[in-house]
Amino acid sequence: MTYNIHHANPPSKPDLIDIAAIAKVINAERPDLVALQEIDVNNTRSGKTLHEANELGRLTGMQAFFAKGIDYGGGEYGVAMLSRLPMADMQRIPLPTDESTKGEHRTIGTSVITLRDGRKIIFAVTHLDAQSAPTNRLMQMRKIADYFSNEKQPVIIAGDFNATPGTEVINILDSNFTRSCITDCGFTIPVIKPNKTIDFIAYKLSGSFKVLEHRVIPETYASDHLPVIAVLEVR
Repeated sequence: MTYNIHHANPPSKPDLIDIAAIAKVINAERPDLVALQEIDVNNTRSGKTLHEANELGRLTGMQAFFAKGIDYGGGEYGVAMLSRLPMADMQRIPLPTDESTKGEHRTIGTSVITLRDGRKIIFAVTHLDAQSAPTNRLMQMRKIADYFSNEKQPVIIAGDFNATPGTEVINILDSNFTRSCITDCGFTIPVIKPNKTIDFIAYKLSGSFKVLEHRVIPETYASDHLPVIAVLEVR
């Protein structure tokens, strides 16, 4: 699953943090791996004592790993992952930003996942720049492509790429990874009358995976993005 959770703030309730609603969406699907974006950690916006990644891990019974993008509100803000499978060697990889754009710094979170048969894959989560100009997204997507270019293990990357199919950013993604859905995949934003797809699950070493299912979950309360599910068979 990939899910931009809007720091657990339901769009219809601007002053509410409802982490339980996000956990309910995840628990309804019971994915093995979840890529999360817009995660608040101990900051003034969502609560100085609330580590959203760890709390979602507790509520779903999954291991959590948070990768900071920026300092925010006396705490942190970034991406995270949840795993039902053993997770090790977690890393945070900063992504480039043109400082003249005053864009937020972004990151990749990665971990080594041990599958039930003992094989290992790399799982990665990211959230690319949201500015209207693609300057930073292009830099960040090229960095991701370069970072995984020599990886020998199968890789799954998931997240909010803030770009639609046909743009240069997604063309770079498609040149280096295989998306779990290419056509008629379902829009992911906004949650009411969605009209764009910017949230993706993709994999590297295409012979290592077979897509069994891809769908967008029509959950309109918990976040301003719709979550995406892919079922992949590891060959």
